[in-house]
Amino acid sequence: MNIKEAKEQIRNAIVAYFTKDEFGKYIIPIEKQRPIFMIGAPGIGKTAIMEQIAQELNVGLVSYSMTHHTRQSALGLPFIEKHSFKDQEFSVSEYTMSEIIASVYKLMEESGLEEGILFLDEINCVSETLAPSMLQFLQYKVFGTHRVPDGWIVVTAGNPPEYNKSVREYDIVTWDRLKRVDVEPDYAVWKEYAAKKGVHGSIMTFLELKKNYFYVIEAAVDRKSFVTARGWEDLSEMIKLYEIHDIKVDLKLVSQYIQNPAIAKEFALYYDLYNKYKSAYQIPDILQGMATDKIILQAKAAQFDERLALLGLLIDAVNMDMRKVVEDETAIRESLGILKTVKGELQNPSTNCLQALHRHTNNERELLKKGERANSIDYETRYAYQYTIQLLEELIDSVKKKGNISNDEAFRVIKSVFDSRVSSHKENNQEVQAKLNNLFEFMETTYGDGQELTLLVTEMTVRYYCAKYITKFGCDKYFKHNQTLMFHERRKELMDEINSLQ
Repeated sequence: MNIKEAKEQIRNAIVAYFTKDEFGKYIIPIEKQRPIFMIGAPGIGKTAIMEQIAQELNVGLVSYSMTHHTRQSALGLPFIEKHSFKDQEFSVSEYTMSEIIASVYKLMEESGLEEGILFLDEINCVSETLAPSMLQFLQYKVFGTHRVPDGWIVVTAGNPPEYNKSVREYDIVTWDRLKRVDVEPDYAVWKEYAAKKGVHGSIMTFLELKKNYFYVIEAAVDRKSFVTARGWEDLSEMIKLYEIHDIKVDLKLVSQYIQNPAIAKEFALYYDLYNKYKSAYQIPDILQGMATDKIILQAKAAQFDERLALLGLLIDAVNMDMRKVVEDETAIRESLGILKTVKGELQNPSTNCLQALHRHTNNERELLKKGERANSIDYETRYAYQYTIQLLEELIDSVKKKGNISNDEAFRVIKSVFDSRVSSHKENNQEVQAKLNNLFEFMETTYGDGQELTLLVTEMTVRYYCAKYITKFGCDKYFKHNQTLMFHERRKELMDEINSLQ
């Protein structure tokens, strides 16, 4: 199955394991909850989906790579304890708590979350001294003498033997105690994730042209050459930072992440070409509705790969703007809820406005800290917290500048600052609406009702922030062309059904 299907299967299993009966007991006792074993090629997103599941279910996540552990760190250190049996005293070997189990308890204490996921990566590549204990752990969920706490689900991951010489094969007895999930690379599924994550446009358009380069493992004479989803994502982050600092992105950088010489060279050349298109087509002018006749003619005459790059550049530009509006909208709504609470508190004359604002600021900081510690919040939620904290700090400074004022006057200051934020947000949204309209007009003028418009609508539909923005704020031209696209797709489906019947 692909990584998206694997995520669904694992999420469903965790939801089932968390189900309690009428007395608050887990219906499937912890000792009967089979550890989930996700097995698949390296770098396809196994760790990423565990973070997503923890965030979606709002539970804790403790992650460990088992190749970094010795027997002592996993099981704990031995010590001698005195015990009495039938009036005789004996020296007995016991163990301190495992570092892994201790981390679970520590996260529970710091985050306040009683339920979570213990994710152990590279489980089938542990050292020889640790292997027997790991088999015992998979069967009984015990490290040394310490059990995984109730409410914590064990999920493990590993690579097939063909990818790692250190892999240890499990026997049937062990497999029969595991819930096995096999995962295969899938570009279409990764594309959805990459679009939401904001993977660099040059990578997105390159892989759209070269889908077979998404994931490659080849055994060469001197070494293995490989390209993984993780490699593309990490390269994307580095490209963005290099561009911010105006550092040249070249083959030397690309080769550090795309460890297949031929593919690395091809992408490095494409990246230069991508930037050439970015400069030649003057993307900001197109989105401002100022595309010249020269640019329109150039776009009409372009080959398919150049048109695809142009489309990627345009979508990336509006997608970033739509993302900002969507994130700000969520953050403003969260902030509004807090300010309504503050307004109610200020009705009490004994309430000090600055103290109230400080209290809510500290509360937001604590919630953010706990969420980050538990790995239970996604980027949007983190952004909303950070936005709210920044706003509250701005409100504190604004109220302080007014000196000794009444609660009514203080709230008028608060409302003025907040209204200014809302006004700026609305202006940004109007600019995005105008850019979307200009984008569709450019595409209609340049390509008519050709496949380029179909690609534009399709890409905007699958891109998370584009789709979320349009659902929230609308876009008449998108809906118009999307209806046409759906009509043609349905017509094709009907014709295919008719032909199959004939």
